[in-house]
Amino acid sequence: MKKKVVLLFSLLAFCVLYSTDAVTQDARQLLTKVDEIMNAPQDQELLISITIIDRRGNQSNRELVLLQKGSDKRLVRFLSPADQKGIAFLSLPNDNLTMYMPAFGRTRRVAGHVKHTNFAGTDYTYEDMEAKKYMDKYVPSLLRDAGNVYVLELKTRDGIRSDYSKLHMTIRKSDNYPLKIDYFDRRGNNVKRMTSQQIRDVSGYKIAHRTIMEDLRGGSKTIMEIKSAEFDNNLSDDIFTERYMTR
Repeated sequence: MKKKVVLLFSLLAFCVLYSTDAVTQDARQLLTKVDEIMNAPQDQELLISITIIDRRGNQSNRELVLLQKGSDKRLVRFLSPADQKGIAFLSLPNDNLTMYMPAFGRTRRVAGHVKHTNFAGTDYTYEDMEAKKYMDKYVPSLLRDAGNVYVLELKTRDGIRSDYSKLHMTIRKSDNYPLKIDYFDRRGNNVKRMTSQQIRDVSGYKIAHRTIMEDLRGGSKTIMEIKSAEFDNNLSDDIFTERYMTR
């Protein structure tokens, strides 16, 4: 009888362990698929219009071009308004972030302690704007299976500096595209939310033509709308350099 009880508990323990491992593995596979779909093009060039709406409803507009190669090289350059034209942001591997301000005529590194500050007056931070693979930065777990979507909880990996304690990512089951990301501060408060809309196929790649970043504390939001998109143009590595930023 004792042997049967021991065997039963052993089987139960194995089933619990197997179930936990399977869920963890599923979360990793899901996040890997998200990375694959978000970084599918060899390179991309996007023309983006930005509308910033403050908590009082006042609006301001920007326009920028975003160039990206692979998953870890990104250059953003403002085209308008006149007082921001030429401002550029470069994101390279190993947390290498650089800004160029034409008014000062020089580049400067974005220090770790200011990565959480707003980027050029938008509701995106420098950290939000960097090129990355989520699997490189976060440890995923499956929070819930909710009908047509999965919700993953992403916790920052050890050794990664971030102003967020975790993210909650809602992923559409049909194509593994992330529909929504909730951002939590170090105290566990949900402080921001990014929503992807108008997801369409362009040249064989899925892309959200409209993205909204909301500041849940301050009441402001930033809307990014893609006006044109080009992919796989064999962008040169020379574009993703400080020299190119200052041209």
